[in-house]
Amino acid sequence: MKILIFGVGGIGGFLGSYLLKTSAEITFIARGKRLEYLEKKGLILKSKIKNIYQKRINVKERVDPKDEYDFILSTVKLYDFDHFISQIQTLKKKDFIILPFQNGTYSEEKIIKKFGTDKVSGSVAQISSYINMEQEIIHVGKLATFFIGSLNKKNSKRIKEFCSFCISSGLDFRYKENILNKIWEKFIFLSAYSGMTTMCDKTIGEIFENKILKEKFIAAMKETQILAEKLNIEFKDDPIKFWLDKIENMPYKMTSSMHEDYKKKKKLEIQWLSGSIVKNCKKLNLDCKLHQEFVEKIS
Repeated sequence: MKILIFGVGGIGGFLGSYLLKTSAEITFIARGKRLEYLEKKGLILKSKIKNIYQKRINVKERVDPKDEYDFILSTVKLYDFDHFISQIQTLKKKDFIILPFQNGTYSEEKIIKKFGTDKVSGSVAQISSYINMEQEIIHVGKLATFFIGSLNKKNSKRIKEFCSFCISSGLDFRYKENILNKIWEKFIFLSAYSGMTTMCDKTIGEIFENKILKEKFIAAMKETQILAEKLNIEFKDDPIKFWLDKIENMPYKMTSSMHEDYKKKKKLEIQWLSGSIVKNCKKLNLDCKLHQEFVEKIS
């Protein structure tokens, strides 16, 4: 099996650290200082689950059109996703399935438009991880669960086989029949989480110990839930209650990747997160004043 991991940040690095221990042929794509570091030092993961160090990895700056892959994992930021697509389009052999571990629905929609539904697996990462100043991958807490699922019955067998392969490597991968439900379930939390932590410059614990900020966080989740239901996404259980129960067990200092990027003065994903909610709510004449506030104050 040949696997391409495009982006070696918190998620790509975490996944790659485990998959490198398997029989699969793993290739990474990175740029700039990250590429230089990985070539010299390798991949370092620090996690309460397991610390992993891979000194030698196959990392490149760009895709070679002659390369062939069975599965492509996209873990780049949303603002780099179009660049990822342009790179993948250069591959001559396109017998691959792409797993886009971005937040929201933009990446799946883009892949379907460019390659068709049989080339994509809906993908959701539930993990808090980032690259520190020493270029190490830091995994916060112990939550590291990945959901994947077919958007087209044609590729469901291959995706299930890949899920089993990842489980054998020690990763917590789970196949979901209704992956769109899981994508939106996460987006309900993530859109509020990214917006509130970044706008307020606070961790999840700091927000939830403040009654006013906690209420705003919940209201922001509700705005995304209403949008999802308007788009015919059905939830078996109350997604907000689901996340409130989860948040109780999250580390006090846990924060969003967008907040980490904000503190490092990096480019932010706000236009693809709250921005996409605002855009869709306007089309459907729905209220989303909190996500509008996130866009205005963070952009």
